[in-house]
Amino acid sequence: MAEMYGKTTGCSKGRGGSMHLFDTGRRFYGGNAIVGGGLPLSIGFALADKLRGDQRVTACFFGDGAVAEGEFHECMNLAALWDLPVLFCCENNLYAMGTALERAQAQTDLALRAESYGMAAWPVDGMDVLAVEQAARRAAEAVRAGGGPHFLELRTYRFRAHSMYDPELYRDKAEVAQWRERDPLDALADQMREAGELSDADFASAAEKVAAQIEESVALARDAPAEPVEDLTKFVYSPEPA
Repeated sequence: MAEMYGKTTGCSKGRGGSMHLFDTGRRFYGGNAIVGGGLPLSIGFALADKLRGDQRVTACFFGDGAVAEGEFHECMNLAALWDLPVLFCCENNLYAMGTALERAQAQTDLALRAESYGMAAWPVDGMDVLAVEQAARRAAEAVRAGGGPHFLELRTYRFRAHSMYDPELYRDKAEVAQWRERDPLDALADQMREAGELSDADFASAAEKVAAQIEESVALARDAPAEPVEDLTKFVYSPEPA
């Protein structure tokens, strides 16, 4: 939250905003404002792990809009060609900002497209939390065991506008309402109630804890120190040599 407020206590020292969060300590190598910009980075990390002999999995998340970018095809090809330990997670929410998938892609089966590059790929119901967990676990274990790159097409939906400036003229409100009936969090809660793993009291308590945590994070961010004016060029220009 401090990052969103531009405060020095943020994971990127307040310089990342909402799109460039970065934390090497957690091996989280940041978001990217460029569509598909994280794909080449994931290839580099996965290649480094392979050359060092580290049994790691690099997970790369991107949307269906990235599939239209040239770097998507280049990275799919290199990952398969070099047998890299990378897990591609494509969140297909049917709209790349305001462009419907079928208006931009001749082949809308994105898992099939990835499979054409010679890697294991399959679609997953992205509205089902347990299905996503199971698919991710299966794919990660396969990648870590030396099975090469894997691709998951997480078929989901974006309930809200792409941004605060998005008038959402490209889809009907009825379509959004229909998809909202499959809200993954509500569906999971219902499954847990039916299994006797969650009571209404448990759910309410968890919601209160989350709300309190958010309020605490906002308060800490607001009170955190801002960057001194003299440090504004720090990390932008290298210091002069001594």
